[in-house]
Amino acid sequence: MNTPAHLILGAAVFARPNATAVTAASVAGSLLPDVSLYAMASWALFVQGISPSIVFGQLYFSDAWQSIFAMDNSVFVWFSLLLAGYWFRRDWVMILGAAALLHLCMDFPLHHDDGRPHFWPFSDWVFSSPVSYWDPARYGQYVGAIEVLGCILLCVLLWRRFRSWIARCTIVIAAAAEAVPAVAPVILGFS
Repeated sequence: MNTPAHLILGAAVFARPNATAVTAASVAGSLLPDVSLYAMASWALFVQGISPSIVFGQLYFSDAWQSIFAMDNSVFVWFSLLLAGYWFRRDWVMILGAAALLHLCMDFPLHHDDGRPHFWPFSDWVFSSPVSYWDPARYGQYVGAIEVLGCILLCVLLWRRFRSWIARCTIVIAAAAEAVPAVAPVILGFS
């Protein structure tokens, strides 16, 4: 799934009005498994000036990058955090772990050759799904369309749940971040 989709899904499942810490944790937990990718890719692209084809064709798959991805995409790391939140009765910690686990559960079946080792530190095995959220050779056009439609529906649910203008502006931005890359090529005649 695209990162905006993870944020929308995590908020729809866990965020609640008048529960700021829980809502923030739901968004943060939905984002954290992708943060290392954004940080390393941004550094490589914008600071080091490495071409996108090298960043996403070679560095992404390198042992160094995959070892970092293994840590922030580990089911065991996030499940431990969820348990710690439960043990210490900290709802926001529990939700942070649960939202990250939801992120991993959605990534697991939607990555063909770009998955991550979700069972670190006990295994470096990576599931190679027959479908992909982005690759047309692996039904990405269909999965992507379902993802966008599902996210728009979840944004409607979030719009109804949250009444503040800040929350609603955030929902609109998240919906646009998810939908615009998918529909812009169609509208502009590039597909």
